[in-house]
Amino acid sequence: MDVSGAIFDCDGTLVDSMGMWGSAFGWLCERHGATGVTQEQVESLSLRDGCALLHDEYGVSAEADELYEEICARVREAYASEVPLMPGVRRLLDELAAAGVPMVVASSTPVRELRCALSAHGLDGYFQDVVSTEDVGGRDKEFPDVYLEAARRLGTPVEGTWVFEDAPFGVRTSRRAGFPVVGILNEHDGRREEDIRPWADVFVHSLEEVSLPLLRDYERPAAEKGAPLRALVIAGSPEPSAPSLVASLARGADYVICADGGADVCRAAGVVPDVFCGDADSASPAAAAWARSEARESVSLPVEKYATDLELAIECARHEASRREAPLALTLTCASGGRPDHALAVVGLLALSRASSARLVEDGYEMRIVSASGERAWKLGERALGRTFSAVAVAPDTVVSERGMQWELTDKPMELLGDLGISNVVTSAGAEVSCASGAVAAFLLGATETPQ
Repeated sequence: MDVSGAIFDCDGTLVDSMGMWGSAFGWLCERHGATGVTQEQVESLSLRDGCALLHDEYGVSAEADELYEEICARVREAYASEVPLMPGVRRLLDELAAAGVPMVVASSTPVRELRCALSAHGLDGYFQDVVSTEDVGGRDKEFPDVYLEAARRLGTPVEGTWVFEDAPFGVRTSRRAGFPVVGILNEHDGRREEDIRPWADVFVHSLEEVSLPLLRDYERPAAEKGAPLRALVIAGSPEPSAPSLVASLARGADYVICADGGADVCRAAGVVPDVFCGDADSASPAAAAWARSEARESVSLPVEKYATDLELAIECARHEASRREAPLALTLTCASGGRPDHALAVVGLLALSRASSARLVEDGYEMRIVSASGERAWKLGERALGRTFSAVAVAPDTVVSERGMQWELTDKPMELLGDLGISNVVTSAGAEVSCASGAVAAFLLGATETPQ
């Protein structure tokens, strides 16, 4: 996605000041005998409206303007001496500035105080302008006015101007207005993931997890049409699959993504990836340098992050499918060897991938997600004759049928992660597993040639 411009919230996004605001407003309330006022009541309001609330509804005798100047003086002092930067801010601002991306601050905090906060940390020079909700008639961030005014001052289109927000109402409002949004979960500020993630295009726990290549790689979901994009993700498990298998899978793929330690496998297999994605903590330095130089795109990620390199690589595949307006046919390899916890998580990632088809192919087996909402059936074919087949439900209310096997099932309910479907044997070239509801991880075990 294009990155034409960037709009940053200030408090809780650029500077770690939400605790300061809570204590400052509490200080003001205590000084004037106002009780029962909560942070939730005032957080989305402009500062003037918050002061008016104290005067109008909580019986504070001082006028709103007097309260406003009193708390502003307190806030300026805290910005100048107490409030630190949020992690990753300066690195990201440097990266955006170096790429010529224009930036502006949009906040509910008054402009005078915003400039004090920026100046205290030497951030003034990064931003073309500073916009407050007071500049748009006091309409708070429950309305899009401050974001739209910020984009107007930048002169950039809404659809290419990224908003960086930590407040759930800000994330929600800017997304509804058409902006692409980075939603930041600052857990120490009492936020909840479920209030931010559904509205965020990119969801992170810190700006340390954000980079310009990550934003450029992102693409919103699009209507699917035509042939699926056959995407191959080569991961970096401790016991990777053979280079010959990886090379064979790559020849059948339209788009190849190398996830971190997969760089060593790609190099050994002679597979040049379209994208190298990861933090390079498990790839050898030589392989990581090779992948960065040979891949068409490189999406660098920090070592300290919540999402795994594999999860982000799958996101890269999904974004490319969206760019092509194609369904996603996803294949993983080198993703499960040597770490049983990784193997289980990989099954979960595939089950949640929303791909039209999703499979894991390793030296000793192939696994596919068969589900009522994706690939509803898997015809195993002649290559499966005599091999062991297992099926494990990976969603509630799973109902499965198995044909052409030693023990056949017809619309059989399966318990989540139960062992009912373990160790069947394929007896017919017409063998098939299908799913009427829920989802099942279907395993065809035993060494195989190039999967179909």
